[in-house]
Amino acid sequence: MAGGWARDGAVQDQIDASVEDAVNKARSSLGKGDSLTHCEECGREIPEARQAAVPGVRLCIQCQTELEKQQGKSGGVNRRASKDSQLR
Repeated sequence: MAGGWARDGAVQDQIDASVEDAVNKARSSLGKGDSLTHCEECGREIPEARQAAVPGVRLCIQCQTELEKQQGKSGGVNRRASKDSQLR
């Protein structure tokens, strides 16, 4: 059930679009090609399970975590230009 002038399913469309944007962003940040055996940042060995799970991985878990902290939390997308539409 949509409220106001929005059509039925509009909220779900927003959610789907936000998820798709996040997935595309995550995929674009993955390295291309073969996974490295050692972290390009600190030189620690990258476990084979991580190499298999994340194709093209270039960083160990610790360095990847630090990188994500530095990049900060991405803001929500306000698709309807109203504060109540920001889904986080």
